[in-house]
Amino acid sequence: MHAVRQYEFGPAENLLFTEVPDPRPAAGQVRIAVRASGVHLADTALRAGVVSGPFQRPELPMTPGREVAGVVDELGDGVDPAWLGRRVVAHLGMAGGGYAELAVADVTALHALPEHLDHGVAVAMIGTGRMTMGILDVARPAADDVVLVTAAAGGIGTLLVQAARNVGATVVGVAGGAAKAERVRAVGATVAVDYTAPDWTGAVREALDGREVTVALDGVGGEPGRATFDLLGAGGRLVLFGWSAGEPTRFTSADLFERGLSASVALGPRILRIPGGLRGLEERSLAEAAAGRLVPAVQTFPLKDAAAAHTTLETRATVGKVVLVP
Repeated sequence: MHAVRQYEFGPAENLLFTEVPDPRPAAGQVRIAVRASGVHLADTALRAGVVSGPFQRPELPMTPGREVAGVVDELGDGVDPAWLGRRVVAHLGMAGGGYAELAVADVTALHALPEHLDHGVAVAMIGTGRMTMGILDVARPAADDVVLVTAAAGGIGTLLVQAARNVGATVVGVAGGAAKAERVRAVGATVAVDYTAPDWTGAVREALDGREVTVALDGVGGEPGRATFDLLGAGGRLVLFGWSAGEPTRFTSADLFERGLSASVALGPRILRIPGGLRGLEERSLAEAAAGRLVPAVQTFPLKDAAAAHTTLETRATVGKVVLVP
């Protein structure tokens, strides 16, 4: 089979499309003929050898990728024969191996897919979608909220905008660049603003015409995150789920007391404590997509162009979830 292999840490050019032996499933595993592989921002950090949070520096050589969808084409010992030929999606956890034409997954990680659900959509929802469900469980937006979403043209942001609109909230989508802002408007944001424009926070206030932001969902951090924090009205709540800008949103407990704000982190241990755990979030996410209530934005690259996909993601030139297809 063909796969993307990495033999040393460093730039995207270190991702090499090459031929390797076909993997074989062990007991309790299946092999998936991959139709779509998810690319995550964390993959770019692991490729560079930079680790944080739950991730460990991977052993080389490796095949990156932790999210795959496709068709089960081989079973390991002890696996129910009914899985053979099924359309499935799986999150591979820390195992990797997803940037390939064939991937091995534990049968316990599989979710069967309905025929109408696209493989690329399924890959987006198994990782990005489950994170979105976790954020929503922490934020709990309601119809009377004004919800501000940073990086609203990204994979998670696109889903958060839709979910907030689905409960009747007013949604402010903030994205980097005029074209991305227009895309945010197209997926349902009440207000869409380019945060690279001068005085973008003033544009938000003007568009809200006296209303205040009650919920801020921030995955950017840095200066945009702080500006988002400052837009929160009295009694508002901030939910943090990352810092793609390179550093977390900075504030003090005094900042919270001054305006009666609350701040929560929708990552790691907080997500794992949600009833049903990660598996439950995956099931809910896939159900939302299957029902058409959440439609992820998917940007595809050929598997052989994984290096280009990483570069585009790192330079923030992507829209939605990045997916590799064989």
